[in-house]
Amino acid sequence: MLVAPAELGHLITIMIMAVALGMDAFSLGIGIGMKGIRLLHVLRLSLLISLFHILMPLIGFYTGQYVSSFLGQITSYVAGGLLLALGAHMIFNALRPGESNFMDHRTFAGTMIFAVSVSIDSFSVGVTLGMFKSDLWLTVIAFGICGFVMSMVGLLIGRRVSRNLGEYGEAVGGAILLAFGMLFIF
Repeated sequence: MLVAPAELGHLITIMIMAVALGMDAFSLGIGIGMKGIRLLHVLRLSLLISLFHILMPLIGFYTGQYVSSFLGQITSYVAGGLLLALGAHMIFNALRPGESNFMDHRTFAGTMIFAVSVSIDSFSVGVTLGMFKSDLWLTVIAFGICGFVMSMVGLLIGRRVSRNLGEYGEAVGGAILLAFGMLFIF
């Protein structure tokens, strides 16, 4: 079975988009992993990120082109703001004694905030998917698989690095999230 060059090009484009969207989950996963994370939480967070990497482009696709220019800017600011808040909170917690559960990846709210923040750019991509003759389901499944794999790898790398950094791992992870939050906003 031979694949037509146009179809091959289409598949390569989908994979490049999926990897690009998964890079947020990978790099931010390193930051969260540096906070220290159990393997069960790695799996749970990766599955949730995968789910949001599927749902967000679908929601974006069905939202349509009418609001794409308006929401495209807002989603970047919202994602950046969430990452700034999460990074600042991680640094604050690392520098003060005691334990806090606000925006903690082990809580439901913390897990949801993180999963949405790394998946929100998929919404904007979903809005633009309607302009292309693309297999929507193939595209969002590829996004979900890449989101899962890349977040899991990032979380595991961060987990490994945190063992070497000790108590400063959370602060370094927070600084990484702050940096990515600023990139989203500026």
